[in-house]
Amino acid sequence: MIEKAPKAAQLMHILTARVGEHNAVVVSQKTLSALMKCSRRTVQRAVDVLVEDRWIEVRQIGENGTVNAHIINDRVAWSGKRDGIRYSLFTAAVIVSDEEQPDRDQIDHQEPLRRLPSLFRGEQQLPSGNGLPPPSQPFLDGMEPDLPTFDRAKSPNFDQSEQG
Repeated sequence: MIEKAPKAAQLMHILTARVGEHNAVVVSQKTLSALMKCSRRTVQRAVDVLVEDRWIEVRQIGENGTVNAHIINDRVAWSGKRDGIRYSLFTAAVIVSDEEQPDRDQIDHQEPLRRLPSLFRGEQQLPSGNGLPPPSQPFLDGMEPDLPTFDRAKSPNFDQSEQG
């Protein structure tokens, strides 16, 4: 491929270097052109070569077609229609350039997001807080518990014997 289409080989290298444990990379053409140091048209030609030679599958994100999921190794699976919509669910590494963000001058000064509690694989939730009181059940006649007790009146040296 390097000899046939060097820019396609460069693009494939960029995608595979960033795919991680996922099977797709979501990135805009503008960001790809910056990473490849070439025009958007060159990026599109490189994508076309990779698609034609079945190295990648491209799925459009949104209506413009300038942000796409570039799927590597396995094609995405599509669901049957539900509520009239057929969709595909897959994981992807997402590459976002600050140059494409409308709030790029505020990116380093944003408040942290609120965190949702989550569990990792193999973890279990530990109960915390006051919880509910233990169940209360009256004793049955003749079945009262026989717990040992001390009678301070009958044992005047009780406190001293405990210290000594």
